[in-house]
Amino acid sequence: MKSKYPIILCHGIMLKEGKIFNGFGHIKEVLQSAGFSVYTSNCDGMGTIENNAEQLKNRIECILQETGAEKVNIIGHSKGGLDAKYLIDNLNMASKVASLTCICTPHKGSQVATTVLKMPKFLLYFCAFWVNLFYKILKDKNPDTVAVLKQLASNEDAEVELKTKNHGVYCQSYSATMDGAKADFVMSIPYLISHHYEKDFSDGMVAKNSTVFGEYKGDALPESVSHNEIVCYLTRKKKKEKVSAFYIALCEDLVKRGF
Repeated sequence: MKSKYPIILCHGIMLKEGKIFNGFGHIKEVLQSAGFSVYTSNCDGMGTIENNAEQLKNRIECILQETGAEKVNIIGHSKGGLDAKYLIDNLNMASKVASLTCICTPHKGSQVATTVLKMPKFLLYFCAFWVNLFYKILKDKNPDTVAVLKQLASNEDAEVELKTKNHGVYCQSYSATMDGAKADFVMSIPYLISHHYEKDFSDGMVAKNSTVFGEYKGDALPESVSHNEIVCYLTRKKKKEKVSAFYIALCEDLVKRGF
């Protein structure tokens, strides 16, 4: 194992493990090929923060038992970072986590979620019913679309840093920036919503100022990358190679830090 502790990839909202909506795409295989011990979180795609944090706790405990390691390194994309923060703060898991890296995580929420919640209630709950049903088919245990949207709604007063003092977890964060709505067709409408309301650089889902947490490292890549492209979901081949190189460099840095 190249790193001292295993690495666990925690996907965000809507993504899961498997062929459909595959969280982190081929990143797991890329890192394993580079010599790292890598696992995925296997959390619900549309579960609440509390729900997914419990699932993440169970997953980490299984990984620690399997590997004999004392801790894990968590890399959380989008809501996956919030799930991990809740795990550390509220589920007595700080001693089991060496580092937490948040990538495009909405620590202060997202205007995209806020905008969706402004839909007429009957339409919101109608759509949520079918989304929940779809994710149950995809093996989610407790999908709750409306609750998740409320948790991800924009909140400038949100407490960003970990509540637990002296938690001993190394925390860092990265953002990503789209060069405009045309940069990624999939994220074009969310980008326009985010850019309109937040007046800030955005990856299409999360404004840059919302991603700042722990040691903020800036954009993951110096070029246009969207919220989904940063986890190699529907990403063009050339950009996939650059995204893969980013994750390898990130994990190499964790090794240098003794994690």
